[in-house]
Amino acid sequence: MFVGLSGMQYSGGSLGDCRIIVAEDSNVFTSMIGQKLKECFDIDIEICRTFEELQLAFDYDDRPITLAISNINLPGAENGEALNYLAGLSIPIIVFTGTFHEKTREGILARDIVDYVIKDSVLAIDMLAESVCRFLTNHRHHVLIVDDSPTARALLRTRLDRFNFNVSTAENGAEALTILKTKPEIGLVITDYNMPDMDGFELTRRLRSVRGSHELRIIGVSSSDNRLLSARFLKAGGNDFMLRPYIDEEFYCRVNQNLDTLDQIKQAHRSMGNADVAKVA
Repeated sequence: MFVGLSGMQYSGGSLGDCRIIVAEDSNVFTSMIGQKLKECFDIDIEICRTFEELQLAFDYDDRPITLAISNINLPGAENGEALNYLAGLSIPIIVFTGTFHEKTREGILARDIVDYVIKDSVLAIDMLAESVCRFLTNHRHHVLIVDDSPTARALLRTRLDRFNFNVSTAENGAEALTILKTKPEIGLVITDYNMPDMDGFELTRRLRSVRGSHELRIIGVSSSDNRLLSARFLKAGGNDFMLRPYIDEEFYCRVNQNLDTLDQIKQAHRSMGNADVAKVA
C-alpha cells in the first residue's frame, strides 16, 4: 500500500500494464523515480535521456503511452520542445522540473499538462509518485458537473477529463437529481450557484436530504464577488466553495482533497464494519 503526503492510499491491483515514459537526463532522478514507482505500484518505467530517445520511444513502439513524466529541457530540446512534442501527440504529461518561476508556470499550464512537481525538496519524489497514482486511478472517481451554461460545463469537463476523472454533466438541478438516482457511484458534485430552476443552495439541500457527506462531497462554485455565498453553501450542506475564474492548481487540489476525504471516510466505515463482524464472530 502506498500512503501519499496527503493521506491518499493505493492498495488496488497492479498498475504494471501502464506504459510510463520518463524524459529526464539525470541518472539520479531517473533511478529514484524508477525505484519509487516500482516499489509503490509495480510499474516499470521507460527512460528517455535525450529528445531523440523520446521520439524513438513513440516511433518504434506501437503500445500507447499512458503517461509521460518529463523535464522541461532535454539534450537536443533545450527550449521546451519535448513538452511541445508530447502535447502534440496528446500524451498526458506530468512536468518534473528544477527550474520554476511565473513565466515557466504560464508556459507549462498553457500546454494543458496534468500536473507539475518541482525538484526543490527531498519530498519531490514522493509528491511525484502521488501525482502519478492520482492520474492512473482518478477514473475510479465519478464527478458530476451541474451548470446551466454550456461554456462553463465544457470548460469544467475539459479540466476534469485532463485529470482522467469519470465525468457526467447536468444543465440544471432537476437533471442532476435524476442522474444521481441512476448513477449512485457519483462521489463528487460541482455545482454552480446561479441556475434558473433550482439554485445551487437548493440543489445542495435536496442532495443532503438523501446522501450524507460520507457518501457524496459537494463543491459550490460562483463568479459572484459576494463573499457570503461560501458561508451559505457550507450551511446548506456543501463541503467546499470556489470562485471563478479558477486557479488550476487550487482547483485540482480542492477536488483531490474532497475525494481523499471521501475515500478515508469509506475506509473508516469498512474498518469499523470489519471490526463489528470480528466481534460477532
